[in-house]
Amino acid sequence: MTTVPVDLGPLGFEQGARLLLSRALARAPHGDRVEVAGTDPALLTHLTAWCRHQGHELEPAEPWETPVVARVRPGPVAEGRLFGAERAGGPPAGQLADRAPLHWGLAARGALVEAGGPDVPFAVVDRDVAWTDLAPRLYRQATASQWDPLGAVEWDAEFELADEIEDAVVQVMTYLVENEQAALVVPGRLLIQVHPHFREVLQLLAVQAADEARHVEVFTRRALLRGGEMGTSSAGGRASLATLLTEPDFSIASFLLSVLGEGSFLNLLSFLERHAPDPVTRRICHLVRQDEARHVAFGVGHLEHRATVDPLLHGRLRAAVERRHDALTGTAGLNQDVFDSLVLLAAGSWEPEDIAHGWEAVRRLQLDMDEGRRHRLSRLGFSDDEAAALSALHTRNFM
Repeated sequence: MTTVPVDLGPLGFEQGARLLLSRALARAPHGDRVEVAGTDPALLTHLTAWCRHQGHELEPAEPWETPVVARVRPGPVAEGRLFGAERAGGPPAGQLADRAPLHWGLAARGALVEAGGPDVPFAVVDRDVAWTDLAPRLYRQATASQWDPLGAVEWDAEFELADEIEDAVVQVMTYLVENEQAALVVPGRLLIQVHPHFREVLQLLAVQAADEARHVEVFTRRALLRGGEMGTSSAGGRASLATLLTEPDFSIASFLLSVLGEGSFLNLLSFLERHAPDPVTRRICHLVRQDEARHVAFGVGHLEHRATVDPLLHGRLRAAVERRHDALTGTAGLNQDVFDSLVLLAAGSWEPEDIAHGWEAVRRLQLDMDEGRRHRLSRLGFSDDEAAALSALHTRNFM
C-alpha cells in the first residue's frame, strides 16, 4: 500500500479543497491512502465530518506531522462517488426498472441517487402499470406533429353560410370545447400520478394536455368566428364528463377517456371533416383528428401491455363501464341540440329529402362509433360478445 499526497494549501474545505480531495480519492489506486496536507485551521473538522458522510476511513495525523492533517482511505463508495448510492434503473444503467422506489423522487433515470432523500408519493410506480413500449415513439411523433393554430388554419378564408347552418356549427363547436376541456383535465390528473422514472409517459401525457388545450382554442375560435354566442351545454353532457374526472385509477381513466371516449371522437371528427360547410371547420377537424388518433394509440397500447400482466384487468374495466352506465342512467345523454346540428350539417339544407339523408348519416356515425369501440375492446382481449355488450353501455354523449 502506498500513500498519494494532496496539498490543499490554505484552501478551506468549502472553498475548493473538497473538490481537489474528491479528485485525488477518485484517482488513487485501489487500496492506497490519500495524505492530506493543508493549513486551513478548520480543515480537520470539516474533513472528519465529510469522510463520515461519504464512508471513507480517516486517520488524523500526529501534531508533529504538520502541515499533514490526515490520511484518508476510500471507503466502499458506490461507483467511486456516493456512499450507499444506487442507480435509478438498470442494470444496465439507465434501463427501466420494474418498480421505481419513492425515494428516487425526481432523479433522472440512470442518475446515481444518493441515499437518504425524501420519499415523493407518486401513485404509479410499477412499470407494468405505467408503461407501454409505444410511449417513446408516440412522444417523438407528438413533438414533431405540433401545429400552431394561427399558422395552420386560414382563419380569414372567405365563405358564406346560412344563419341556421352557422348556428349548427357553433353548437357543435360548443359541445367539442366542453368535451376537450374534460380531455385536458384528465391527462393532467394522470400525469401527476406517474413516477418520473417513466419519463416518456409523463412527456406524452404533457403533450396530450397541450394538444387538448390547442383543441379548446381552435374550437372556441371557430364558434366565435362570425361574432355569435356559444351554444348550449346540457346537464346530461356535463354529468357524463364528470364521471371521467372522478376516476382515480390510472389505467381505468385511460380506458374510459382514450379507448372509449376519444376513440368515438375519431369517428365524430371524420364525420365533421366530411360534412363541414366551410374550410375553417374542415381544417380544424382534420388537424384535431390527427392528434386524437395518437391519444387513442397510447391508451390502447398501454392497456394492451397491462392486459398481458394483470389477469384481473378485464374485470375491472368491465366494472368501470357498468358503473359509469349506472351512474348516467337518469341523464338525457347526447344534447338534443348537438344531435340536431349534426343532422343539419350532414343534410346541408332543410329540404325533407336532405334532412332524411342527414339523419341517416348521423345514424351511420353512431354505428361506426360502436364498431370502432368493439374493435378496440377486442384488441384488449375481450370476446366479441363482451365487446359488443360493453360498447352498447358506453355513454350516449359519445365521450
